[in-house]
Formats: sequence, C-alpha cells, structure tokens
Amino acid sequence: MARIVILGAGISGHTAARYLGKWVGKQHEVVVVSPQPKWNWIPSNVWVGVGEMNEQQVTFDLAPVYRKINVDFHQARAVSIHPEGGGAAAAPHVMVEYTDPARAGETAPITFDYLVNATGPKLNFGATPGLGPDGGHTVSVCTPEHALEANEQLQAAIAAMKKGETRTFVVGTGHGMCTCQGAAFEYIYNIDHSLREAGVRDKARLVWISNEYELGDFGMGGVHIKRGGYITNGKVFAESLMVERGMEWIVRAAVKKVEPGKITYEVLDGSEHELQFDFAMLIPPFAGQPLKAFDGAGEDITGEMFAPNGFMKVDGDYTPKPYEDWSKDDWPRTYQTPKYPNIFAIGIAFAPPHLISKPMQSANGTPINPTPPRTGMPSAAIGKCVAENIRDMLAGEAELKHSACMGEMGAACVASTGSHILKGTAATMTVFPVVPDYETYPEYGRDMNLTFGEIGLAGHWMKYILHHVFIYQAKLRPGWSILPD
Repeated sequence: MARIVILGAGISGHTAARYLGKWVGKQHEVVVVSPQPKWNWIPSNVWVGVGEMNEQQVTFDLAPVYRKINVDFHQARAVSIHPEGGGAAAAPHVMVEYTDPARAGETAPITFDYLVNATGPKLNFGATPGLGPDGGHTVSVCTPEHALEANEQLQAAIAAMKKGETRTFVVGTGHGMCTCQGAAFEYIYNIDHSLREAGVRDKARLVWISNEYELGDFGMGGVHIKRGGYITNGKVFAESLMVERGMEWIVRAAVKKVEPGKITYEVLDGSEHELQFDFAMLIPPFAGQPLKAFDGAGEDITGEMFAPNGFMKVDGDYTPKPYEDWSKDDWPRTYQTPKYPNIFAIGIAFAPPHLISKPMQSANGTPINPTPPRTGMPSAAIGKCVAENIRDMLAGEAELKHSACMGEMGAACVASTGSHILKGTAATMTVFPVVPDYETYPEYGRDMNLTFGEIGLAGHWMKYILHHVFIYQAKLRPGWSILPD
C-alpha cells in the first residue's frame, strides 16, 4: 500500500484528492493536510463582500466529505519537506504543525510515497506597507473572513451616503507584481451594483487601479476576443464596461504604500502620485508558502526545489531568456519535480517559468506587470492531471501520459457585475490557450473561434448556477465525477 500526501485543499488540491480518493482510496492511503478545516469556493467570496451571500454559503467542513472516499484529513500546516527521509523519519516525509485545536502546536512527520504540493499562495500583504485588513488600511475578499469585513465597511459607507455624504472607492491591485486582477475586477462591479440598488451611486467615485499595462490584460499578455461576430481587444471590452458605469481607471501603477485614507503609487515614468480614498479593496501579491526542503543529510535544498518567490519548480523550462524567446513550450506539462519523480506541485503552488505579460519596470526600476494567473479552471485541470498520473504510476506505468500545459488548455471566466436574478449581469470570457501560442495562431496567439467575451443577464444566471454546481461537486454529491471541473 502506498501513501499519497496532498498539501492543501484549495481548488487544485481538493480536485486531486477527490479523484485519487475515488480511484485508489480503497487500495492505497490518501492523506490531505490543510491548515483550514473548511473548503472555500473562493470565486463567490466577492458576493460575501457585498452581502449577497454569507460565509456558510461558500464554505463547508472537509473532514466529513473526505470520509466518503477514504481520504484521511489532517488539519495542519506543512513546515518542511524531506524527500530523502532522514531526521524525524527514515522514509520521505513532510513535517507538519497541527492547527487542529485538539493538537494545536504539535509537530509530527507524515511519511509519503507520493507528495502533491497544493499549498496555494501566501497572501503577501506585507510586501506593501499599510496593505491589507490585518494591521493595514485596506480590505480584502481573498478569504470569507476578509470578505465579511469588507461588506461591513461597504454597508457603513452606504449608510453614510444615504445621509448625503460622498465616498471614494478604490479597487484593484496593491502591488506592482500582483496577479488575480479578476477578483478585484469583479468586486468593483459588484460595489457599483450595490450602490445603484441602494440609490446612492451618484454620491460615489469609483476608481480602478491596476498594474496592468492596459485594462483587460489580466496577466495573460492581453487578449483579443470575438464579440458579436467582430474581433476586438480586451482593452476595448474592459474600458467599455467601465465607461458605461461611470468608473475611472489608473493602469501601469504599482501601489507603494497605503496610509489611512491615502494610497501612494508609482507609474511607469517613475513619478509618484497620491490617491485619496474612503474605502479600498486591493488584492495583495502572492508568494509561495514558507516551506523548507532538506535532503537525507539534513542539508537545506530549498533553493533547489523552490524558486525565489517560494513556488515549487516542476518540469518547466526555467532557463532565463529574453521575452522575445518565450514560448508556450516553456510551461510545465506534468508538474513533476525534476529531481524527485514522486513529488508534484499543482495550482498556484508551482513556479511559472516566466511571466505571460511582457515584463515592464518604471524609470526607477520598479517592476510593474501582472504575474501569471493559474486559478480556477487551470488549477482544477492541473489537479486532475496529476491525480491521473499518480494513479497510473501506482498501477506500474513508467511514462506519464497525462498533461495539462497552460499553453494547450483554455479557461473560462464568468465575472459577476451585479448579483440580482433579474437585474444582475456578468461578463463571460473564454480564452484558448491561456498562454499565447503564436506558432499555431500567429495573428493573435489564440484560437479566435474559442476566445470570446459577452456581458448580460444570462452570464449572471450561469455564474449563479455554477456556484451551486461546483459546491455540489466539491461536496461529493451523487454523480459529482461526471460534472465538469
């Protein structure tokens, strides 16, 4: 019997756990380690952040779900990886520190035959002074707890506006190298909708601030989309949405610090500017979780297994090369680590070989460019791919037959622009492939028959339905494995 240990239970880790539990859970031991006892459908945190959903609607307890498929759950945080054993255990193992109240603070080794790093991102609020809800001056929708606090502040602002006061709302990215613009993009439109529903939109200034070179970049190097039979670029699509709603925008910006009521940011020409605010929701940059790695002799090999940003190196091409030489073939296919074939990294935990968007820096040398997105559909596809390969390895297959290269997969995004069964809307966008492939699609880098965008009420219905479908699937309800990931 082999033991597969999965670190993390986000979209990617939970996907791998679901399938491995279903396929090999009776013959082998599947263990999930996560510091949080609950699963969170992160895309719907935006609705928690405007009071349209509560925490219970976007979370559920993991342990009872995993028992259905013979998966063992440990509420703990991974501290270090020992791929050759040594120290606390002779066999390969991961050291964990328990966050379960019954074992809080206890450390122990968990041995493994296969290890899947799905630890996700560290929300690196500390990279920008004054950023974030914990000791900072901005709110967040990255977790349900953050989103609840954001809604409290939003409702307080609405109450003040109903008394005749004005408010400035700033939403976007809180650092020059953030990813996940989509969550912020979605949130500003939900704020706009909430203000209109409350009858106070005329008393609000809404400002978008982002590290994108142009609106609609989303860390994917921009995108051309087919809309209404015509091809347009993401910049026009995104700008039209903001113009229609009376929003302002600032791009090519790196937030340098946040003080009470004031954001200081730098733009590409090196100049610094100030932006006053009453309410600000800025997404933090992501870093890898603070995991260490040690060889059998106890020597620190963290620098070999992880990139400087803390994400784990896998089978991508990390050779430094000029932007003009970047290729979709640089991107990982199997997410297997080069030195240890029994270790994989999936979802946000793997290190991208380079940016997708063109690297930019200000006249002062400050990097101002989005980092690659790999949440949502790509995370789920990667998680399932690795689960398939581990299943086959357990059956004796020597060659990894399943791949999930982001240069060969598409992604769909349904971004809510207001939650209401009759008046809500959503921007629906599909992109294929995520990483542009100019060899196959020389004009735009993507298949224009599979890359398109629309906005309307139908998109809102779709997002609402998908919320319930994915919660249903994640809870392992009957027929879950036949639903799309």
